Amino acid sequence: MNGLISNQPVVFGLFTVVLMGGAGYMTGQAVASTWRPFGQAVTYSVLLGVADRFLIYALFDGALLSVPGLILDTAVILAICSIGYRITRISKIVGQYPWLYERTGYFKLRSRNG
Repeated sequence: MNGLISNQPVVFGLFTVVLMGGAGYMTGQAVASTWRPFGQAVTYSVLLGVADRFLIYALFDGALLSVPGLILDTAVILAICSIGYRITRISKIVGQYPWLYERTGYFKLRSRNG
Protein backbone atom coordinates (compact mmCIF):
# COMPACT_ATOMS: atom_id res chain seq x y z
CA MET A 1 0.00 0.00 0.00
CA ASN A 2 2.89 2.33 0.68
CA GLY A 3 3.98 2.04 -2.95
CA LEU A 4 0.49 2.80 -4.21
CA ILE A 5 -0.02 5.97 -2.21
CA SER A 6 3.70 6.76 -2.58
CA ASN A 7 3.89 8.29 0.87
CA GLN A 8 3.12 7.50 4.48
CA PRO A 9 -0.41 6.23 5.16
CA VAL A 10 -0.93 8.99 7.73
CA VAL A 11 -0.27 11.62 5.05
CA PHE A 12 -2.75 9.91 2.75
CA GLY A 13 -5.33 9.65 5.52
CA LEU A 14 -5.04 13.16 6.87
CA PHE A 15 -4.22 15.11 3.73
CA THR A 16 -6.04 13.27 0.96
CA VAL A 17 -9.04 11.90 2.83
CA VAL A 18 -9.65 14.60 5.42
CA LEU A 19 -8.43 17.82 3.80
CA MET A 20 -8.91 17.21 0.09
CA GLY A 21 -11.91 14.96 0.74
CA GLY A 22 -13.50 17.83 2.65
CA ALA A 23 -12.84 20.08 -0.31
CA GLY A 24 -14.39 17.43 -2.55
CA TYR A 25 -17.46 17.22 -0.31
CA MET A 26 -17.92 20.97 -0.46
CA THR A 27 -17.40 20.85 -4.22
CA GLY A 28 -20.17 18.28 -4.54
CA GLN A 29 -22.45 20.47 -2.43
CA ALA A 30 -21.69 23.54 -4.52
CA VAL A 31 -22.31 21.77 -7.82
CA ALA A 32 -25.56 20.22 -6.61
CA SER A 33 -26.88 23.39 -4.99
CA THR A 34 -26.60 25.24 -8.31
CA TRP A 35 -28.42 22.41 -10.16
CA ARG A 36 -25.42 21.61 -12.33
CA PRO A 37 -24.89 18.12 -13.80
CA PHE A 38 -22.78 15.51 -12.05
CA GLY A 39 -20.19 15.67 -14.85
CA GLN A 40 -18.98 18.99 -13.48
CA ALA A 41 -18.41 17.38 -10.09
CA VAL A 42 -16.31 14.71 -11.80
CA THR A 43 -14.25 17.38 -13.60
CA TYR A 44 -13.64 19.29 -10.38
CA SER A 45 -12.73 16.06 -8.56
CA VAL A 46 -10.08 15.29 -11.16
CA LEU A 47 -8.66 18.78 -10.72
CA LEU A 48 -8.64 18.32 -6.94
CA GLY A 49 -6.87 14.98 -7.43
CA VAL A 50 -4.15 16.65 -9.49
CA ALA A 51 -3.82 19.44 -6.89
CA ASP A 52 -3.64 16.82 -4.14
CA ARG A 53 -0.87 14.94 -5.93
CA PHE A 54 1.10 18.18 -6.42
CA LEU A 55 0.69 19.28 -2.79
CA ILE A 56 1.78 15.86 -1.52
CA TYR A 57 4.85 16.17 -3.75
CA ALA A 58 5.60 19.74 -2.63
CA LEU A 59 4.87 19.40 1.08
CA PHE A 60 5.65 15.79 1.92
CA ASP A 61 8.22 14.78 -0.71
CA GLY A 62 5.84 12.34 -2.38
CA ALA A 63 5.98 11.11 -5.96
CA LEU A 64 4.63 13.71 -8.39
CA LEU A 65 4.20 11.50 -11.45
CA SER A 66 2.67 8.49 -9.72
CA VAL A 67 -0.24 7.47 -11.97
CA PRO A 68 -1.60 4.85 -9.51
CA GLY A 69 -1.36 7.43 -6.74
CA LEU A 70 -3.19 10.00 -8.86
CA ILE A 71 -5.93 7.50 -9.69
CA LEU A 72 -6.32 6.50 -6.03
CA ASP A 73 -6.36 10.10 -4.81
CA THR A 74 -8.88 11.12 -7.47
CA ALA A 75 -11.08 8.10 -6.76
CA VAL A 76 -11.21 8.88 -3.04
CA ILE A 77 -11.96 12.55 -3.67
CA LEU A 78 -14.60 11.65 -6.28
CA ALA A 79 -16.30 9.22 -3.89
CA ILE A 80 -16.52 11.86 -1.17
CA CYS A 81 -17.62 14.47 -3.71
CA SER A 82 -20.36 12.11 -4.91
CA ILE A 83 -21.67 11.77 -1.36
CA GLY A 84 -21.88 15.55 -0.96
CA TYR A 85 -23.51 15.89 -4.37
CA ARG A 86 -26.17 13.27 -3.73
CA ILE A 87 -27.11 14.46 -0.25
CA THR A 88 -27.41 18.07 -1.42
CA ARG A 89 -29.29 17.16 -4.59
CA ILE A 90 -31.86 15.12 -2.64
CA SER A 91 -32.32 18.00 -0.18
CA LYS A 92 -32.81 20.47 -3.02
CA ILE A 93 -35.32 18.26 -4.84
CA VAL A 94 -37.38 17.55 -1.72
CA GLY A 95 -37.23 21.21 -0.66
CA GLN A 96 -38.22 22.53 -4.07
CA TYR A 97 -40.89 19.95 -4.88
CA PRO A 98 -42.34 18.77 -1.54
CA TRP A 99 -45.69 17.84 -3.14
CA LEU A 100 -43.94 15.46 -5.56
CA TYR A 101 -41.16 13.83 -3.55
CA GLU A 102 -40.37 12.77 -0.02
CA ARG A 103 -37.03 11.82 1.48
CA THR A 104 -36.63 8.17 2.46
CA GLY A 105 -32.98 8.43 3.52
CA TYR A 106 -29.86 10.48 2.98
CA PHE A 107 -29.39 9.16 -0.54
CA LYS A 108 -32.92 8.22 -1.57
CA LEU A 109 -36.23 9.81 -2.31
CA ARG A 110 -39.53 8.55 -3.62
CA SER A 111 -42.47 9.96 -5.46
CA ARG A 112 -45.49 10.84 -3.33
CA ASN A 113 -47.82 9.60 -6.08
CA GLY A 114 -46.67 6.03 -6.08
